[in-house]
Amino acid sequence: MNQWIYPLAVFLGGACFGVLSTFVKLAYGQGFGLAQVTGSQFIAGTLLIWLLVLFTKKQKVSIKRFSTIAFGGIPMALTGIFYYQSLQTLDASLAIIFLFQFVWIGTLVEYLIDHKKPSKQKLFTIFMLLIGSILAAGVLSNGFSNLSITGMVWGLLAACSFSAFAYVSGTVGKELPPIQRSAIFALGGLITTFVIFPPIFYFDFATAAAITPYSLFLGLFGVMLPPLLFAIGMPHVGAGLGTILSSSELPVALFMSLVFLDEKLQLAQWIGVCIIVVAIIFGNRPNAKGKANSFQENPGKMKAS
Repeated sequence: MNQWIYPLAVFLGGACFGVLSTFVKLAYGQGFGLAQVTGSQFIAGTLLIWLLVLFTKKQKVSIKRFSTIAFGGIPMALTGIFYYQSLQTLDASLAIIFLFQFVWIGTLVEYLIDHKKPSKQKLFTIFMLLIGSILAAGVLSNGFSNLSITGMVWGLLAACSFSAFAYVSGTVGKELPPIQRSAIFALGGLITTFVIFPPIFYFDFATAAAITPYSLFLGLFGVMLPPLLFAIGMPHVGAGLGTILSSSELPVALFMSLVFLDEKLQLAQWIGVCIIVVAIIFGNRPNAKGKANSFQENPGKMKAS
């Protein structure tokens, strides 16, 4: 497999998260609540990915190992719950900037756990991404007048849990095929969601039927595809650069809000999006030896798991 597949997979995994906020807002606009949106998303997403598992190669897993990998789905579930909670009190453009703090949190996690000191290039890339995110979210032009402290806290919690999920994706269960591992992650996320939000709304047939289009879309892009793409790419690029690549969610989130929510982007926001794209390219550019920096920093992770 070509080595560029791994960073591309992480990049697309982040982009999947970028489409979620718009459709969560649309679901809220139809009167659905946090429990209904989150619960139905994980039900649909988990079913979709386990159906995919039926038609792919699988590896035998002990109950103990299965349970360990399933625990990796906890931060995935918490990311959705925290982020969707922040969207109840924050505009999508403000919620995304707080979630976007996973960029530096992920690098900090990698430094604290793996003792991997970030390179000057990575630090500069993070700085560019943060500047771009501030511009893209419209903070300089619109200020923080609509800022909810509660929403801010939920957004930062989502950033922490997303960083944890990115790290887990690159370290837990790498011996399994990506689809099988992702399905176990999703099942762990589903159980976590059910513990927090018991799916009693599914006993109301009218509500279950009405939310199904949203649940299928959110399940596909929020539960099925991200863990699958991260399972493919994260073990090879590492959590630090992985968080940089998955920052693709910000420009995607802004584009989706422009098209589906009819939000207007100012010039400063477009400049911010451009800065982010340039930073992502800069952070993964080949070094003098012709290898991408992501692989150079993780020489032990070059082989397929």
